[in-house]
Amino acid sequence: MGRLVLSHFLTISNSSPRLASSSLRRAGGFQIRHLKRASSIPQNRLPSPRSSAGFRCCCSVSLSQPAVSESSPTTVKKRIVSGVQPTGSIHLGNYLGAIRNWITLQNTYDTLFFIVDLHAITLPYDAQQLSRATRDTAALYLACGVDTSKASVFVQSHVRAHVELMWLLSSVAPVGWLNRMIQFKEKSRKAGDENVGVALLTYPVLMASDILLYQSDFVPVGEDQKQHLELTRELAERVNNLFGGRKWKKLGGRGGALFKVPEPLIPPVGARVMSLTDGCSKMSKSAPSDLSRINLLDPKDVIANKIKRCKTDSFPGMEFDNPERPECNNLLSIYQLISGKTKEEVAQECQDMNWGTFKSLLADALIDHLYPIQVRYEEIISDSAYLDGILAEGAMKASDIADTTLNNVYQAMGFLRR
Repeated sequence: MGRLVLSHFLTISNSSPRLASSSLRRAGGFQIRHLKRASSIPQNRLPSPRSSAGFRCCCSVSLSQPAVSESSPTTVKKRIVSGVQPTGSIHLGNYLGAIRNWITLQNTYDTLFFIVDLHAITLPYDAQQLSRATRDTAALYLACGVDTSKASVFVQSHVRAHVELMWLLSSVAPVGWLNRMIQFKEKSRKAGDENVGVALLTYPVLMASDILLYQSDFVPVGEDQKQHLELTRELAERVNNLFGGRKWKKLGGRGGALFKVPEPLIPPVGARVMSLTDGCSKMSKSAPSDLSRINLLDPKDVIANKIKRCKTDSFPGMEFDNPERPECNNLLSIYQLISGKTKEEVAQECQDMNWGTFKSLLADALIDHLYPIQVRYEEIISDSAYLDGILAEGAMKASDIADTTLNNVYQAMGFLRR
């Protein structure tokens, strides 16, 4: 399964979340200004991680918003951080479900997008390929339209505060919360306890660290990831209660909350792109068959062949939202997102098509859409100095934010000042 950190990040939405307060609050040594904005995205209370029902761990992470000083202008942007694991090939589900959404978000929010290489080692992996896959993923971020004048792009392991804060959070994270997570239970049952590393159990704490380091306001998540984010929220509240407020102030700190408690940002459509071979399963890097997904770097003949061979049904015409036709709904949704048309326009255009006609239409649309990304990727990946410079600059900017949060937590937890 392709796991987006902080993502996993999700599909395309131009709406902005509602920020609940216009007051200035103090969190983790930062002054954070909340600005009111209209939004169609509800900010509902998430279910507790203590309940295992429907709990799904995702090794990808979406992340945070920076804290702001009191002297900052009133137009301070809220922060969103998100990332994708450098395992397997970036596919259409990653792109439509997360990365393309970042392009919209970077125009409105203070954004940090990273490659979550530390999450990539929770399961067996190829050490010879990790570095290359990390660079490939970064190049695809840029090729898809992430603008480094608006967003920072960096590698997770290049900011050491991620691992340090994870260890501090681990000291207060109840084992019971982690044991109840569905993904750990499923993976360990399949592989056997002797073949599963501790990292698979504790990686949700690293994900929480990824988010909380940056004083996130919002985390882009899919409907299936809301409970995963709740673990992060619960850990933030737990640390704030145990070490924040007057306790922190007595140790020479500013007092108040150490972490901002992030809210989910859930796009209204397209957050889940399903497999080409099973319309009821999410498109995944880890699926055994490459025919189940469209990789962003697939050549045009491969794309055409995958669409030609994808699973269909025997019903006449094309239609959305028929529960008996999950593959039809999935392929129409992909065409809608790739073409930029409305659901109503696609439904009218395709309602009388047979599968052969529609598959040809979809394949052509995918090839045309992905070709410029593929060309730009080749330009970026061939210029190592340029890519290395982007990642170094992004890591430096991220470290400036992360180190402030980390130092506050060390102080509040009673460590000797460095």
